[in-house]
Amino acid sequence: MKTVDLSKTVYELTSEFPELVDILKDLGFRDITNPVVRNTAGRVMTLPKGCVMKGIELEKVVKTLEEHGYTVKGG
Repeated sequence: MKTVDLSKTVYELTSEFPELVDILKDLGFRDITNPVVRNTAGRVMTLPKGCVMKGIELEKVVKTLEEHGYTVKGG
């Protein structure tokens, strides 16, 4: 089972599930494709914090992840 824990950093999540990079990019997190950004800001940024910064609804992210077969916990 693929579980996305919203308390984990973007770096941790994309390391565990590399396919999340493309999914999150399509949701509006364009900088996530840059390995430098992922390895710096991604180490402290969680998806909920990123949603606030980018003006993306967390509910939309959760729904999209679930549509891709992920279970989402936390938040």
